[in-house]
Amino acid sequence: MSDQSVHRPHAREQVSGVWYTIAAFFLWGILPLYWKALKQVTSSQILAHRILWSFIFVTIILAVQKRIPEPRISFRSQRNRIFFILSSFTIGINWYVYIWAVNAGYVVEASMGYFINPLVSVLLGVIFLKERLRFWQIVSVLLAFIGVLHMTQQYGKLPWIALSLAFSFGFYGLLRKTSHADSLVGLFFETAYLSPFALSYIIFRGIQGSGAFGTVTPLLHVLLVCSGIITATPLIWFAYGARRIPLATVGFTQYLAPTLQLFLGVVVFKEPFTRVHLISFSLIWSGLSLYSLSHAAFMRKIEPRLSKAPRTDI
Repeated sequence: MSDQSVHRPHAREQVSGVWYTIAAFFLWGILPLYWKALKQVTSSQILAHRILWSFIFVTIILAVQKRIPEPRISFRSQRNRIFFILSSFTIGINWYVYIWAVNAGYVVEASMGYFINPLVSVLLGVIFLKERLRFWQIVSVLLAFIGVLHMTQQYGKLPWIALSLAFSFGFYGLLRKTSHADSLVGLFFETAYLSPFALSYIIFRGIQGSGAFGTVTPLLHVLLVCSGIITATPLIWFAYGARRIPLATVGFTQYLAPTLQLFLGVVVFKEPFTRVHLISFSLIWSGLSLYSLSHAAFMRKIEPRLSKAPRTDI
């Protein structure tokens, strides 16, 4: 058998991995369109339905794939149980803030949160996992911080939506990384923990007469039920793709989602994008670009020269 025939399946896997990863981030990027379509329903009810139907959909997927024993195995670990409770709390916050932000007209600021998120994850890695940053990586985090500070100074308030999304998803990623569980199994536990509260809330609102289920249009009923599919599908695609391509490729494609969100916010939803936004986003984009380039060989060569360069007084 030739080397070419041996490498061909691996090359095909990498190509399919790239496309699955792009598809996952593309779907995450256009999610504002989905939540906007549900604008008639309150954010809290959308969240409750998203949790409940995600749990049902993920359970069906695990059953079809004959992976039901996997959650039982993961549940035996007390460490995993604690981490899943914490991660369910953080993802619940993230989902609610995002849904509310989209339907309240803050898609641009929400996109900022997901641009900041990779650098927040780096910062959390330093604080909690004792990871070390190189010079250019420190500069990249500082640039993002200056971008947030600029917006805070100009508008007189913190961009709390962006920061809430960035830090909630950052902590979620940290918790999931330390739990050592498959992404689908993790989502099963997180939605399983939250589902009793979600179902109780749906029933309570229904008894009050203000529930969405049974009162909205048939299309909205379908969208509420399918919120579970729209939540789990990109996660499945991402898990498939990320296992087959280099981490650097995953890191590059992840910027597709907030880029699409920003595009939708400005072009489709006509949200303001002022000079302040441009300066703040430019600083954050510069930080992200610098962080991505910091892994390159030529950037590593520059670092020692900078650190050994003689100090000059101005």
